[in-house]
Formats: sequence, C-alpha cells, structure tokens
Amino acid sequence: MRIGIVVDAACDLPPEWLDAAGIVLLPATVHIGGTSVVDLRDPQATLAFIRTHGRRGHSAQTAAFPADRIRSLFLDRLVIDYDHVFCLTVARSRSRIHDNARHASYAVLNEYRQPRTAAGHATPFALQVLDSQQVFAGQGILPVEAVRLRDAKASALEIHSRLEFLAGRSYSYMVPRDLGYLRERTRRRGDRSVSLLAATLGAALDIRPILHCHQGETGPVDRVRGFEPAARRLFDFTCERVHEGLLTPTLCLSYGGELDAMRALPGYDRLIASCREHGIEVFETVMSLTGLVNVGPGALTIGFAAPPHAFT
Repeated sequence: MRIGIVVDAACDLPPEWLDAAGIVLLPATVHIGGTSVVDLRDPQATLAFIRTHGRRGHSAQTAAFPADRIRSLFLDRLVIDYDHVFCLTVARSRSRIHDNARHASYAVLNEYRQPRTAAGHATPFALQVLDSQQVFAGQGILPVEAVRLRDAKASALEIHSRLEFLAGRSYSYMVPRDLGYLRERTRRRGDRSVSLLAATLGAALDIRPILHCHQGETGPVDRVRGFEPAARRLFDFTCERVHEGLLTPTLCLSYGGELDAMRALPGYDRLIASCREHGIEVFETVMSLTGLVNVGPGALTIGFAAPPHAFT
C-alpha cells in the first residue's frame, strides 16, 4: 500500500527532511501591508520577513489553505499517487486548516474514483485528517513517527492508531522573546493566553513566561527573569524529560531567527548531549513564517511526546 503524508506549513520540521520523506505541504498565506507571502516552509523567507518587517509583523494576517484548493490537490495528484493518505494538521483550536481539510475530505472521498480509475488504479482510496493538537515544534512529532512507521511497513490501521495515541501525549513549550509583540498579536486574535497586564509587567521586569501547549490548550507554566535564563530553564527541563524517557525517539526544536543564535543559548549543548546519549533524534529548523507572525522573532519552541508530567 502506498501511504502518503500531508502536513500544513505551520509544522516546524526542516524542509529538507520533509522533501526527503516525500511529505506533501499545504501552504499558508501571510498578508501584510498590501502584499502577500506564501508560506512554503522556506527558512530564508522567514528570515527575510524578520529583516523587512521585524516587530511590525504582528499586524500581518494569516490565511489557511482553502478547502477548494485542498480538494484540487488531492483529486489532481494525491488520489493517484497514494492509496491511503494521512493529513496531519496544526491544532484545530489554533487554525482553520483542520476544518478546511475535513471539509475537503468529504468531496475527495466522493469524487476520487474517476481520476483514480483513469490512472489505472482499481482499488479504493482512503483519507484521514488528524488533529495533531499541537503547534510549532510540537506539531513535528506525528509526521516523523508516521514516516518511521511507513518505512517499517506498518499497516494504515497501525499508523492511525499510533498517531492518535501520540496526538494526546505530545507537548510543546515556548519562550517568547518579545512580550509586547506577543501581547499585541494575541490581542488581534482575541486570544487571552498572554494578558495585557502580564505582558506589561513582564516587559517592565524582564520576566519571560514559558508557555505550554497540550491537547490543543495553551497557557503559561512558569515565569523566569530574562530570556536566556528562561531558555536554559526550558532546556534543562527537557533534559529531564529525555532522561525519564520519551514516547518516541524524537525531539523537535524551532527558533524565530538564525539557528546559530538558538545553538548559542545556555543549556542547548547539554540538551543535545543528553539526546545523543539516549538515542533521541533532534530535528532543528527556523520557525515557519506562519508561526513567526503569531509569536514574534526570536521565540524558542521545543516539542516531544512523553507521559503526563508537570513543569517542575
């Protein structure tokens, strides 16, 4: 069985890995100042956006790939190239892409027979849209596991069961660099994750929250004075999770800027050494343009799957 994997542009995995794994990307569009940029998971495009717009990026609007274009992508290509496709989306609570993909899937499953038969395939086609319940680096856990299972010749049923299990056990953590940016962005979105008072006090006292996403819910789990100490706190906490045991041999890191700046943060080297010691594969990438617009330049995110835990 030919198994295909689809992700949206918010998924923070290295583009070269996505290409090598044959993963199909659903792009997003960013609108700012009368211009539009298509987010195709291109690190250079993200870095160029930072140089051009910087802190003004909070005024940008993002648009998920529409249902009619998802439908066309599947009917023109994917129903021919694959027999079973998993479409893994950013948390439904954070974007319309999941609902768009679900809406498109109904049409695809009703209309796939003609193009598939014309291509010489007489067998049925299956499509499953899964909510990763994650954002940023946390969204990378499911595609990596799906590729690992596909390459191990697991059945579609086995892959689906495993991905659903991991979706509810994936975690992402983030340290924002610019609280003013994040506060303004969340205000525009109507999101109360970072209140005006918290952002104002945090900026005045140089206090950085460590934010958390699990099962689609987001919120702060700690506050640390200074960005670099907060990054170290997060790296040290992640080392503890690696030592205790992750549910997949995967750790994802993303950063809203040049990766060398992330690698220079205190605690990074210790985390990489810990992952190497425990056989954990580390995926590093510049944050997606869609993600950067929402949280601001310089943000650090980490994602992994693990048993239930507290941030201590």
